[in-house]
Amino acid sequence: MKNYLQHHEWQIVEEGFHPDHNRISESVFSLGNGRMGQRANFEEFYSGDTHQGSYVAGVYYPDKTRVGWWKNGYPEYFAKVLNAPSWIGIWIQIGNFELDLAHCRVERFRRTLDMKRGLLLRSFIAHLPDGRTLEVQAERFCSMADGELGAISYTLKPLDFTAHFTITLPVDADVENKDSNYQEKFWDPVYHESQPGWAIVSAQTKKTFFHVCTGMEYTLHVGGESVRGRVSTNSREKYADNVVQVEVTQGAELVIHKYGAVLSSENHPKEFLVNLCRTKLANATATGYEALRKKHEAVWAKKWEECDITIEGDVAAQQGIRFNIFQLTQTYTGEDERLNIGPKGFTGEKYGGSTYWDTEAYCLPFFLSTANPKVARNLLVYRYKHLQRAIENAAKLGFTQGAALYPMVTMNGEECHNEWEITFEEIHRNGAIAYAIFDYVRYTGDDRYLPEFGLEVLIGISRFWSQRINWSADKQKYVMLGVTGPNEYENNVNNNWYTNVMAVWTLEFTQSVLDFVKQQHSIRYEEIVQKTSFREAEETARWADIRLRMYYPEDKTRGVFLQQDGFLDKELLTVNNLRPEDRPLNQKWSWDRILRSCFIKQADVLQGMYFLEDRFDLDTLKRNFDFYEPMTVHESSLSPCVHVILASRLGYQQKAYEMYLRTSRLDLDDYNNDTEDGCHITSMAGTWMSVVKGFGGMRVTDGKLSFRPYIPDRWTSYSFRLEFRNRVIRAIISRTGTQIKLESGEPLEVLVNGKIHLITA
Repeated sequence: MKNYLQHHEWQIVEEGFHPDHNRISESVFSLGNGRMGQRANFEEFYSGDTHQGSYVAGVYYPDKTRVGWWKNGYPEYFAKVLNAPSWIGIWIQIGNFELDLAHCRVERFRRTLDMKRGLLLRSFIAHLPDGRTLEVQAERFCSMADGELGAISYTLKPLDFTAHFTITLPVDADVENKDSNYQEKFWDPVYHESQPGWAIVSAQTKKTFFHVCTGMEYTLHVGGESVRGRVSTNSREKYADNVVQVEVTQGAELVIHKYGAVLSSENHPKEFLVNLCRTKLANATATGYEALRKKHEAVWAKKWEECDITIEGDVAAQQGIRFNIFQLTQTYTGEDERLNIGPKGFTGEKYGGSTYWDTEAYCLPFFLSTANPKVARNLLVYRYKHLQRAIENAAKLGFTQGAALYPMVTMNGEECHNEWEITFEEIHRNGAIAYAIFDYVRYTGDDRYLPEFGLEVLIGISRFWSQRINWSADKQKYVMLGVTGPNEYENNVNNNWYTNVMAVWTLEFTQSVLDFVKQQHSIRYEEIVQKTSFREAEETARWADIRLRMYYPEDKTRGVFLQQDGFLDKELLTVNNLRPEDRPLNQKWSWDRILRSCFIKQADVLQGMYFLEDRFDLDTLKRNFDFYEPMTVHESSLSPCVHVILASRLGYQQKAYEMYLRTSRLDLDDYNNDTEDGCHITSMAGTWMSVVKGFGGMRVTDGKLSFRPYIPDRWTSYSFRLEFRNRVIRAIISRTGTQIKLESGEPLEVLVNGKIHLITA
């Protein structure tokens, strides 16, 4: 754990310069707006440890899969989110010295992420190598009011000297990914131009031919007066800049306003990008920095009204939940159904920036409850539009007749993950997508989604399960062989309990949806039967037989479900047996040692019991929780939130609070020693669930909102807001009791601790 960031209700604060933690800070202080984003790199040149990162939504590169032995069905590429052209640079030369914090004595360094307003601020005093002293203040944002704009205000103040400043203001597309092979670069030049006052560079990705046009424009003020300075320009392949010389007297302030525009061919015709970029920059400069910032701040004010969670009495907990909500909100706005939620968002390149099962399993509940229903609907429609690709993915593995295997990792519906045990074995992702359809309809009441989109997806997934499961003559049961569950510390196992349970649950749910659509939307049902060549009697008969005779591993002596066949052959130790220097296991142990150990990255059994909690009584949940949690190292970012929810249900309040801090401060405190690679965006939705579903006990029961709230010992109160079926509800839980308020919409019945209450606006 790292503890160098200060606790604050609305801000993330780094007081003092920490070069050894700079990559962590670059991740934590990242900015985005749903269309683009950037790590918190310095504007000025920095020769110390850094990872430059700018990213554009939907733009990727299909890097060729490289393996020693090719296996049939292997994905041909691994999709990488691309490090995109950068516009933020403001490089400062003073005489013979460049402002570079790696070669200056730095005082009063302060970096702040103002989450309430969506601003990144930084200030410091730099003692140059020749002894002169310079004060710097920087502020920037990626506009939430215009997803193609960003802006910087950068102030220089020479404290004890007068000098000519040489300021380079670049746009640079000559960038490379951290994970590129052999320093390969993924951008080809298209256009570059630089004129006094502005510069534009357009580049295209290799193979995929996305065009991204990046430009900058700027203004300078000294002592409050506009100045132009002496300007020269440079332009070459993938690069353009302005170089400005300005004299600044001792104590005067030089203020640079730099505007950046980033446009992609995903949203505009390629041939219009340069002119559109030029126009956008001119309009931004004419509007001015302060006005642009006010528009941006107004959007954030509205966002916080919709999704804020307040916690009184525990600043660390309050900061944690707001940081998670902030990163989620600036990563995905729900305005473009072509986009989804990458596990690192705009904070880094690890995992390729692609779509994982995390969206359906963890992110959907957050957007269901905090945004317009169309946002969550768009997340599901995204998968519907990829159904044909999911069928193609299954066909590559030998499945037939419309069986659909959704990808573990994707940019466009096609599987693009190149680790065998994940690509081919971690098939539980199909169950998460089916469950998301169920969860969406249960929460919104929008059962129109089922005939419109949902049933086709469920048929494809159920066909896959039906073919993937086989009959065991030895067990006289159906079994599922050679899989990997959510716990990736066990690969290629037989009869993973979670995967088996979710497969059978999907068959059951699909049957219920078939019955509903057939009865309520008969014409649409016939259309789907024709479109999918659905053989109702034959296919549903096999599904029914599987449901009746599926095998589930179980230890009846302990009264627990087993992660998979053979789990009890492991040496059953607890996390308390591990030395601190062994953690995290995935960075300290060999993979062989991890696979043979009992230690769990995230508990498969508990994941299943979280999804299907209505099917298990408290005694069963308690036995399984008590058995598995002590063996769980929580080295999956997705693990702690599920434990918060289940521990809360069991009354394990101290354990729930411990797990809440772990999930909410996972990146802020760098629990898993990997924040430098980017923040864990998708798991952040689990932090929201920890408060609302864990401490608040929120569920949907028979179409009604239900709450079983309690308050952690360190808190004096907490509150959250929910959108539910055209109503807005606020829950306030304090030491004196629970208030459930209807802020807008028709009167609504809710359950609190099992009792029905009618609430009115």
